[in-house]
Amino acid sequence: MQLSIEIALQLFFAAIIAGWVDTIAGGGGLITLPAMLTMGIPPAVALATNKVQGSSGTLVASLYFLRKGAIDLNKIRWSILTTFIGSILGGWLVLQINSAALKTVLPVLLIFMGLYFLLSPTVEDIDREPRISYGLFAAFIAPLLGFYDGFFGPGTGTFITLAFVVLCGYSLSKATANAKIHNFTSNVSALIYFLLFGKIYWNVAIVMIIGQAIGSYLGAKMVTKKGVALIRPVVVTVCFVMSLRLLLKF
Repeated sequence: MQLSIEIALQLFFAAIIAGWVDTIAGGGGLITLPAMLTMGIPPAVALATNKVQGSSGTLVASLYFLRKGAIDLNKIRWSILTTFIGSILGGWLVLQINSAALKTVLPVLLIFMGLYFLLSPTVEDIDREPRISYGLFAAFIAPLLGFYDGFFGPGTGTFITLAFVVLCGYSLSKATANAKIHNFTSNVSALIYFLLFGKIYWNVAIVMIIGQAIGSYLGAKMVTKKGVALIRPVVVTVCFVMSLRLLLKF
């Protein structure tokens, strides 16, 4: 694809915004994917290219949170592994059947999620008593979330954050940090598939990788500094915007 300076700049700034949003609340792909489609990139190529640049954003955010001590890799190693396995299974299944039915269910789930974060007085930056053990989370919830990302994908980071808050009792900022490395893990399996079998516009990917890295770094930095005061309104907004986009079938 011939990439003019004007198109490159539009994709670059879209990736910055998406990286920032995705790090804080998830759903960045619903910014970058439409941006690529409006530039005339074929849908299959846009999906593959989006996974490349999106994975770079989750990697940058994960590394930032690790360096700041917001993630304890030793504590979550099993859920990372099962997330990866679930994502592989989801990616395999999506090739066998049609996942279009999820498009009718997902907007409803996102609306309920947005309402939960908006109205729940318990979504705060403090750890609470977990509702399930980490073993159960790693054995059942993490692979299910990974499966969803491999099978369909939109809003995965938001779903993982909610799972950590509601089921594991994590504070919102801690849940956001841990969700990011799990989201990166689930992205890797899909990324491997696209690298092997998908067509990728690498000039577009490189431009957007740089933008994603900048946006993800800024988002991760703001999460560690501002916590729930920033995360909560962004998550609520993203949930409602994502549901509206899906209802309009963009």
